[in-house]
Amino acid sequence: MKTKTLKKNKVNVVTLGCSKNIFDSEVMMAQLKANKFEVEHEAQQDDSEIVIINTCGFIDNAKQESIDTIIRYADAKAEGLVDKVYVTGCLSERYKDDLEKEIPEVDAYFGTRDLPRLLKTLKADYKHELVGERLLTTPSHYAYFKIAEGCDRPCSFCAIPLMRGKHTSTPIEDLVKQAEGLAAQGVKELMLIAQDLTYYGLDIYKKRALADLLLKLEEVEGIEWIKLHYAFPSGFPMDVLDVMKNSKKVCNYLDIPLQHGSTRMLKAMRRGITREKTEELIAEMRERVPGIAIRTTLISGYPGETEEDFQEMYDWVQNTRFDRLGIFTYSHEENTHAFNFEDDVPEKVKQERADKIMELQSGISYELNQEKVGKTFRVLFDRVEGDYFIGRTEFDSPEVDNEVLVKKSDAYVRLGDFANVKITHAEHYDLFGEVVND
Repeated sequence: MKTKTLKKNKVNVVTLGCSKNIFDSEVMMAQLKANKFEVEHEAQQDDSEIVIINTCGFIDNAKQESIDTIIRYADAKAEGLVDKVYVTGCLSERYKDDLEKEIPEVDAYFGTRDLPRLLKTLKADYKHELVGERLLTTPSHYAYFKIAEGCDRPCSFCAIPLMRGKHTSTPIEDLVKQAEGLAAQGVKELMLIAQDLTYYGLDIYKKRALADLLLKLEEVEGIEWIKLHYAFPSGFPMDVLDVMKNSKKVCNYLDIPLQHGSTRMLKAMRRGITREKTEELIAEMRERVPGIAIRTTLISGYPGETEEDFQEMYDWVQNTRFDRLGIFTYSHEENTHAFNFEDDVPEKVKQERADKIMELQSGISYELNQEKVGKTFRVLFDRVEGDYFIGRTEFDSPEVDNEVLVKKSDAYVRLGDFANVKITHAEHYDLFGEVVND
């Protein structure tokens, strides 16, 4: 029995997981709005008639968060707080049959490429003329910018190809139109994302075309920063570094998940690269783009990882001195190649190893940040928090990287604007500074 009046045709979209899911939710929301639905993203009030949950199925923690969220809204439906609950995204793509059995209260489950079918279920039309249009959920001055979908890599631990399918690049001309549309809305920063940026263009242009895309995006008026996320190390197109070095818009920043520092583990993970080749690649990147900030992601506790393997990774991190680094504990995913092996590293050991790496990285980050004291950086301001305006340099992406804090009492900056900031003090992950007027 309904206990409150729900707003008819109001949809609450809830997004879990990575920036690729944020992008997909924004596209879905634009389609819903064009079909005369009132749309909110992660609404504070439970007054929506319809809830659509865009799930993540990447690793155990993410899957559990998605399941908990589905159950929360299934319960809300039972209490009359919601009329319809739909589930889409990676978890739903991968475990649709199981979910239908376990949580039948959900009205329908959809996969990662089922947006037209989801809209049809809501008696809405998929509007082809809207391709590329989105309702941004990020602050209006930056946007995640998906240039491809899916992945062709054979990494043993990864279930993404099961959920997202084969690599499909979006043509350059379509992406330029999308970028122009975002710039017209006031977006100044594009964060290029894909399961694998390195592969971009091979399917449609028969060559790696990321550099060509960057040169075209550079021409879009209003876009001032372009950042590269999730590049695969093997086969990385080195002409991208020339564009980065010579461009005023392509930031000296690269997110390149490397996963491990032991050749034995990299081989077991089917990464197609050795530690030695990785070291050569990073050295060449730093030589060709002086001052480049490299972010990476690692995995601890992969099946068969010994103390020696871990120590090799630890020493490699210590010597390489990444600007930014994150680490996951290995998650044993069914239907992946690694699922054939025994998950033989205890969870406690996985976590201890991950903690050791992060403690090491914290010290590296602190030392690198001390070198920034006294220097002036161009900063894009994202938000206000407490007594501070909070922004980022070109070497930092939202949510995951360092931030620059400027006291509100010392200066006024408009959110979404750039300002030059002289760094006066630095901590492990935060920089403090004062605005320098030109």
